[in-house]
Amino acid sequence: MVPGFPSLAQLAAEEDELQFTGFTNEDAWELGSALVAAARAQRAPVAIDIRRNGHQLFKAALPGATPDNDTWIERKARVVQRFAHSSLYVGQRSREAGQTFEAEFGLDPQQYAAHGGAVPVTVRSVGQVGVVVVSGLPQVADHLMVVAAMRAHLGR
Repeated sequence: MVPGFPSLAQLAAEEDELQFTGFTNEDAWELGSALVAAARAQRAPVAIDIRRNGHQLFKAALPGATPDNDTWIERKARVVQRFAHSSLYVGQRSREAGQTFEAEFGLDPQQYAAHGGAVPVTVRSVGQVGVVVVSGLPQVADHLMVVAAMRAHLGR
């Protein structure tokens, strides 16, 4: 267990919990709008991106977000698309194995970042159909912001 990071078991349970029955453009708008509201309330300098099957459905950059956040979004989203788990899960799997993500998989670090903040959009009985990404805070905080918004959306 790495201090300050959720365990791999916790992250796996979270992914099992955060599954949709469908994911429409309206869902992306509502989820993205909720993330913007949460970020504004926290004065968080984040960028937010929501995609379904590679199609960007929502994008926002709040005050303080920079073009670097867009680069982080791309790198974290690639991890989710490749491994079908949250970017924090993939990084934690390497940490719990006593390795770094970069050493374990040998992927270009300019293209892939197993840092928290990208969470798969999974439709139950279909599988992963997209990704929700936040960038701008420390990686666990990015992840928790996405998870809180997804939980709230699914709890309606």
